[in-house]
Amino acid sequence: MSRATERRLSPTICKHAGAGSRRGGLALLTCLLLGQAAGQSLGDTPEATATGQLKQLSVEDLMNVEVTSVAKAPQKLLRAPASIQVITADDIRRSGATTIPEALRLADNLEVAQINAHDWAISARGFNANLANKLLVLIDGRAVYTPLYGGVLWDVQDYLLADIERIEVISGPGGTLWGANAVNGVINIVTKSAGDTQGAYAFAGGGNELREQDGARYGATLAPDVYLRVYGKYTDYGDEVTSTGANAQDAWHMTRGGFRMDAQPSAENAYTLQGDVYNGTEGDGNNLEAARSGGNVLGRWTHTASDGSSMSLQLYYDHTYLSDPVAASPPVPPYYSGFPAAALTDNLDAYDVEFQYHFGWGTRQTLTWGLGYRWTDEADYDLSLVRFSPPVLEQALYSGFLQDEILLAQNVYLTVGSKLEHNDFTGYEVEPSARLQWNVDPAQLLWAAVSRAVRTPSRYDYDLVTPTGLENAPPPFQFPTNYLLGNPDFVSEVLIAYEAGYRATLGPNVSLSLSTFYNDYNDLRSITPTPTTVFYPYPYPDTFGNNLEGHTYGAELSASYQLLDWWRLHAGYDLLRENIHVKPGAIDATAAGNETADPQQQVALRSSMDLPGRVTLDAALRWVDELHMDNGPTGGPVLGTVPSYFGLDSRLAWQISQRLQLSVAGRNLLHDLHTEYGFPSPSREELVRSVYAKITWGF
Repeated sequence: MSRATERRLSPTICKHAGAGSRRGGLALLTCLLLGQAAGQSLGDTPEATATGQLKQLSVEDLMNVEVTSVAKAPQKLLRAPASIQVITADDIRRSGATTIPEALRLADNLEVAQINAHDWAISARGFNANLANKLLVLIDGRAVYTPLYGGVLWDVQDYLLADIERIEVISGPGGTLWGANAVNGVINIVTKSAGDTQGAYAFAGGGNELREQDGARYGATLAPDVYLRVYGKYTDYGDEVTSTGANAQDAWHMTRGGFRMDAQPSAENAYTLQGDVYNGTEGDGNNLEAARSGGNVLGRWTHTASDGSSMSLQLYYDHTYLSDPVAASPPVPPYYSGFPAAALTDNLDAYDVEFQYHFGWGTRQTLTWGLGYRWTDEADYDLSLVRFSPPVLEQALYSGFLQDEILLAQNVYLTVGSKLEHNDFTGYEVEPSARLQWNVDPAQLLWAAVSRAVRTPSRYDYDLVTPTGLENAPPPFQFPTNYLLGNPDFVSEVLIAYEAGYRATLGPNVSLSLSTFYNDYNDLRSITPTPTTVFYPYPYPDTFGNNLEGHTYGAELSASYQLLDWWRLHAGYDLLRENIHVKPGAIDATAAGNETADPQQQVALRSSMDLPGRVTLDAALRWVDELHMDNGPTGGPVLGTVPSYFGLDSRLAWQISQRLQLSVAGRNLLHDLHTEYGFPSPSREELVRSVYAKITWGF
């Protein structure tokens, strides 16, 4: 059905059905049911149409989905020489995921652990510590990591999931194209164009843990080839529990909204303008509320010439704000001075511009080059227990990259390139790579790669100050003023990665992907006593250093099988072996245990069924091996474990009409409670079995 026909069939949206409050969610739900009862004319929704098309794709067709993260240019998944998996829009919808972190469980090559109601630990190929910092995440080309510690604040990364086109997940280094922090992987979240989300869409739902979630989107045509959509989403999530059975007091709620406008005035030029805002609070477990808010705006121009060359210019501004409170700690005579109640506030403004040019050179080479500049202004004000000095820091990042794809022989390609970056902490960093691919036949790919990637220092590494509150102690006790400090001599962590893989479609119903890797790390972060360390009562102060090294190796296997026309199966297996240790003659206060918290093995099984009566049933079973957790520098090298576990999620949906769908989904169905992350303690959280229902409507 054409967009013009869709516009003619689009009725007026219920004026009083707002999203953003419980009353609004109920009003929206009432409006939808009344609209159906009134017998409004039915038409294919954009979601229903897209779902129908995707359900007709074979497993072989899905391997031909275009991805952009490997080469910064469109290429078929089957021809991408990297360990990459794609989470499609249909995968997300059928999983029943309600947030982006939940959707990322669908990637077999990721380690995803929920810490509490709002925090997640997500990484690839290891190093999934509480402040994981070796994974680069982008949303429509906008990097969402925080320079505060070099990782991702997963509690604020979200979107209207129905408007996500795909999520590309690369495990392995991507520094040549994407720069520092793309060490162990890249996640690229790509949203749908405004032209593909015309008409109205809304949903409302709730349950025992996800107490309420409402969302709405409307897409309109402003002029020929000029499209606009606006959206809003509200989430209210309840408390989890601690290992003692107490209320964890970590409930959270978030309101977000945004827009996207796409225009293509000619065959050569395309323009995108989009932006988002969000605001919310989350419990910290101590009857205090942390604040989260932010907003961004992004513009992109893409020009494609008749000879196949293309160029793009992208600019964006991103603002984030967080405030984490801590209650007062009273003084304990004679030496402990205590700390007043305070809150660490982080205000970050980031400005980014990137230019890229892609063209053919002769008959055997394709070159891509680009330039980038990023400027950040970050202000971190005192929390008594954690400080950053100086409190305000401005940083500039300059970068350029060049990549050359060379046809060596028939169906054999060599891709070489490098990124050159300059940062204010360590100066120039070089991240080269070489990739060899052999397209054995139209259905098979063999590839191998060697790459260098770096994790550049963050404010956490350089500027951290953590006072002890014991600065008034007289001799002979000699209590130190601080117990952990940043290090202005901290250098970049370095990875040399060796990879090889195979990807194939074995007929129209079976696909297979296998990746192997060996990663050699140097100058990893350590916690090291300083020359002035006093060993009473603890070895303080410590400082960050680069005294760790080691290697990891493993394999990632995934396969999909269209068993019947109405039944698809998927399986994944990950193996990770880690050997991270202290350099000879050096010291680390945690015996190299504070940077990793990773399962040695993971297994995933998924089933998707299209049943009679327009009913779908999906289930996802996962097994995660035990984790070994270190309790940090204050307790020394003491390890605890998170037991291995099975987890089962499921969703049952009934497409009542082409407009209306009802669904019910369950999370963690095998256990009343289970733990996925954290050192054993009374405050470690356990995740509650949850069930929620949802109604979806669109035209």
